[in-house]
Amino acid sequence: MDRRIEDYALIGDEQTAALVGRDGSIDWLCVPRFDSAACFARLLGDEDNGHWRIAPKDATTCTRRAYRPDTLVLDTEWETPEGTVRVTDLMPQRDHAPDVVRIVEGISGRVTVHSTLRLRFDYGSVVPWMRRSGGHRVAVAGPDSVWLRSEPSVRTWGEDFGTHAEFTVAEGERVAFVLTWHPSHEPRPPLVDPYEALRSSVTGWRRWTARCTYDGPHRDAVMRSLITLKALTYAPTGGIVAAATSSLPEELGGVRNWDYRFCWLRDSTLTLGALLSAGYHKEAEAWRDWLVRAVAGDPADLQIMYGLAGERRLPEVELPWLVGFAGSAPVRVGNGAVDQLQLDVYGEVMDSLSLSRTAGLSTRPHMWAIQCSLMKFLEKIWRQPDEGLWEVRGGRRHFVHSKVLVWVAADRAVRTLEEHAELEGELERWRALRDEVHREVCEKGYDPARNTFTQYYGSRELDAALLLIPRFGFLPPDDPRVIGTVDAIRDDLGHGGFVRRYDTDAIGVDGMPGGEGAFLACSFWLADALHMTGRTDEAKELFERLVGLVNDVGLLSEEYEPELGRQLGNFPQAFSHIGLVNTALTLFGGDEAG
Repeated sequence: MDRRIEDYALIGDEQTAALVGRDGSIDWLCVPRFDSAACFARLLGDEDNGHWRIAPKDATTCTRRAYRPDTLVLDTEWETPEGTVRVTDLMPQRDHAPDVVRIVEGISGRVTVHSTLRLRFDYGSVVPWMRRSGGHRVAVAGPDSVWLRSEPSVRTWGEDFGTHAEFTVAEGERVAFVLTWHPSHEPRPPLVDPYEALRSSVTGWRRWTARCTYDGPHRDAVMRSLITLKALTYAPTGGIVAAATSSLPEELGGVRNWDYRFCWLRDSTLTLGALLSAGYHKEAEAWRDWLVRAVAGDPADLQIMYGLAGERRLPEVELPWLVGFAGSAPVRVGNGAVDQLQLDVYGEVMDSLSLSRTAGLSTRPHMWAIQCSLMKFLEKIWRQPDEGLWEVRGGRRHFVHSKVLVWVAADRAVRTLEEHAELEGELERWRALRDEVHREVCEKGYDPARNTFTQYYGSRELDAALLLIPRFGFLPPDDPRVIGTVDAIRDDLGHGGFVRRYDTDAIGVDGMPGGEGAFLACSFWLADALHMTGRTDEAKELFERLVGLVNDVGLLSEEYEPELGRQLGNFPQAFSHIGLVNTALTLFGGDEAG
């Protein structure tokens, strides 16, 4: 079967997540955290790299599947000549250890169901030792241990380095499987009641979704995006990972395969805005608090991304035993871009903390002191070239978006002092910095012949990040330079009705071979920019097309390839879902254009 990225659905417990395919196979699961080594890695390899499939015997793909409304509980149904069966997949909120619950239920007739479990620790490279213990199957290898049980108990047997079960369910009958991970040196954690876990999960998710304040068009898509952002949140710290996966390709068969199971500062303002605008102040505050903890310390050490708890070391390595999704190698874990200089993150942090104050979130001790420290350091380095928002590996340049975000940092510092007389800072100096950066960007980052801002000083290339200029307030939406930039990006970076980040064919800019698809977050930014520049009908038309790209359960990856009609990149992608939420709020949430 030709697997597609959009074939997958997400389940999770807000500490890690699993991907479930249309064929009933869990092909990706990292335990105990999002960034831990995978015990199911078929997503990036083959069946011998670990998976767990439950499906009717001899069946291929399901007949239908859907999340239960306003939850992260997945129902997958197969209609067979013998009858219909449903598999319900979830990961309940964690008390002690991560659990995967799979409940098989007969809907009609009598259906024979087969379960195949192949556990492979350390990203599919380690075959565990299997044994029986008190009605459980127990897998152990090194630091990892997994326990499997069923209720009622069904017969299991070992074959081809896997654990198999086969049983028949009639209408109204249920068999539940529970898979539990824990450190191998610790005793087995308390047993989870699978049926109570299902009830409490449905209730808990619906209680959470009821807090959403958005009630406009495409509410289901907005709610699914918010649920996905919640699922990508590491609950113990409030950090939000960019995606649940690593190394899903931006080009099928290509090398642009990166690990996204970390927290990026570039996403911070847009994430905060989406949560606040949709009524999720508690989650917004948790994300803001994660941000403050992560960036605390010497401003010279500010990174573009951090681990789930704010970890700084994220070394990038390749896993040669995995062939990659659709043969897209290398497979990477960790991310070497962590060591890059990106000036835009200073603006993102300042903007996020400014937004949190404006929104009335409680302040934190030393928050303003941290901001002052960041500004003091930024004053010294802002003239340097950097790697830019997109983490290019082709050398540093004076990226225009980066300089615009330097302006944002200075502007938010000035505004904070103007609005909060109790705070102390270098008001006049920061005003002067703001003015200087603005002048330089307009002189060196703008091409008057083409009436557009450019990707970097002196270049002819464009960058979709420039669509954010009016959102950040660098120039008003009706400024001819803003309108010209929006038009130029739509014309030059347009791809099948959507938008690419930049021209990957431009010599040496990103330092990588091959290309990529349309970038979904940037396409949402175009819709926002069209709306802000008075072209709301065009914005709504684009938004409708973008919403039409979600898969059958409402999820989006990082990119979309119009020529192939396929999603590309890591999945599901927080940046894409943040874009969907923010654009819906912009177009239908009562905001006026501009």
